[in-house]
Amino acid sequence: MGKYKIISTALSGCFLIEPTVYGDSRGYFLETYTRFDFEKAGLAMEFVQDNESRSQQGVLRGLHFQYRHPQGKIVRVSHGEVFDVAVDIRPGSQTFGQWVGALLSGENYHQLYVPKGFAHGFVVLSEYADFVYKCTDYYHPEDEGGILWNDPEIGIDWPLGTITPVLSEKDQRLKTLQEIKATLPEGWGGRK
Repeated sequence: MGKYKIISTALSGCFLIEPTVYGDSRGYFLETYTRFDFEKAGLAMEFVQDNESRSQQGVLRGLHFQYRHPQGKIVRVSHGEVFDVAVDIRPGSQTFGQWVGALLSGENYHQLYVPKGFAHGFVVLSEYADFVYKCTDYYHPEDEGGILWNDPEIGIDWPLGTITPVLSEKDQRLKTLQEIKATLPEGWGGRK
C-alpha cells in the first residue's frame, strides 16, 4: 500500500501496521498516519484524541476498555520497547477471548490497530518506553472496564523473562473475562 504495509492478524479487524521509513546519514522520516491511505486500506475511522505515556521497565498496563464509549486505537512506541496485546471481547465474535501480541519499539516503528470491542494492554521490556496512541473516542474515566492481565482463560504469553510486572492498584483489582462477560451488551464494540 505504498507508505504502509498493513498486515492482518488472527483477530478480525486488528492489524499490524508497518510504515515505510525513509532514512539516510542525517536520520529518518516516516508518516505514522495518513487518513487517505488508511481509508484506502479499509481502515476508515476518525480520531478525536492523541495520548502519550512513559513507563519504566516491567510496568504492565491493562487490559483496558471502555463500556459505553469503546475506542479504536492505533498504538506505537516512539522510544523503547513494549509487548502490546489486544484481546477480542466482542460478544458473539468467533474469536471472543482470543488475543494477539506484537513487539512495538522505537527501532521497528511498528504500530497496532486495536479496533472497538477489544481490551488492550502492554508491558514495557526496555529500561523505559514512550507509548503513543490515537483514539476514536474520548477517554471517559467513569466508563473504564478492564480484565486481569493474567486471566488463565485468555492465557496471554507475556514475554516477561525475569521481569516482575508492576501494576497499578486499579489493575491489580481487575476481574476475569468470565466475570465481565455478562456486562458486555450484544453489539458492543460495533459487532452484532
